[in-house]
Amino acid sequence: MIELQDILWGHGSEFLDSHHLSITQMKAFRAILDCRTSALGGHVDECDNCGHQQISYNSCRNRHCPKCQTLAKEQWIDNQERNLLNVGYFHVVFTLPSELHAVSLRNQEAVYGLFFKAASETLLELGRDPKYLGAKLGLTAILHTWGQNLLYHPHIHCVVTGGGLTGDGKWRNSRKKFFIPAKALSRKFRGKFLAYMRAAKLDFGGSTGRLADHAEYDAFVAGLYSKDWVVYCKPPFGDASKTIQYLGRYTHRVAISNSRILALEDGKVTFRWRDYADNNKTKEMTVSADEFIRRFMLHVLPLGFRKIRHYGLLAPAGKEKRLRLCKRLTHTAVRARDKNRTALEILSDKFGDTFRKCPRCGKGTLIRGSPVR
Repeated sequence: MIELQDILWGHGSEFLDSHHLSITQMKAFRAILDCRTSALGGHVDECDNCGHQQISYNSCRNRHCPKCQTLAKEQWIDNQERNLLNVGYFHVVFTLPSELHAVSLRNQEAVYGLFFKAASETLLELGRDPKYLGAKLGLTAILHTWGQNLLYHPHIHCVVTGGGLTGDGKWRNSRKKFFIPAKALSRKFRGKFLAYMRAAKLDFGGSTGRLADHAEYDAFVAGLYSKDWVVYCKPPFGDASKTIQYLGRYTHRVAISNSRILALEDGKVTFRWRDYADNNKTKEMTVSADEFIRRFMLHVLPLGFRKIRHYGLLAPAGKEKRLRLCKRLTHTAVRARDKNRTALEILSDKFGDTFRKCPRCGKGTLIRGSPVR
């Protein structure tokens, strides 16, 4: 199977000769290149039945590496299950219009921060409005910057409680369909984002250089005000366990998984993608290795930037006290606050003991031994 790492090994040097990467992008590039190779060291595994030995190299654990997200995702799910309530949940997606892409790419940390702020405040304020619900919602927001074709497409997935806590400390369930109209969400989100963007100190240069002129900038913002911004709502999930598993699919997803890469031939990469504009048809796309790497590197987030954030009932300050009350009001079983499972326990639960079975005898278990460099 062709992997992203193979593409970087085969064509990364050529790419670096003609493209400038930021420090963070370079860090991700090198990490993916070295993942599970001797460059990161490892340890010797030995079968307790036949004595077969093999070296297992360490993972890079970079959040952009497609090899390293399964364990991170399962650990995150393990922690978040304690926060689920016995209510329905909704999936809401906020999208930035394409006119903002160049500005966003040049000011990623600032624009992504405004994006989270505008989307979360839109949901929380409309949720508090008695016209819609009149209660404080809980929501988890996850930033993605890619489309299926790997092009730049910044959007935020929000998983929202189907109800909330009223000012007098009672729980109020929402309607079965999402209780805030998409048009109301879109208009409020647009107004909030553009107001925050006007107040922000953004850098304009390159293809956005004309926006340094006040008149040009005012015209640009006016054009964005006249455009309908896309906000998409989906119905609630079946139950809490399905909610967290669904959420886990989004939290630790990277721009492209290795399973979608089909071929690397003659300096070109072929990958599978889903065309949402054509009835969700699955298609194949072939681009040069240089273009494939360029697209992938667009989605490396700024150093330390938090792409998963919690708001309202799930905001960190005072969360434990709020959730205790919400669980009582929604008849949610309270889990004992047990210790976090180890990586080995999580992998065993997910895959059984197959990932530790000896490849030679098929009977024994591989036991971790001494480190190697």
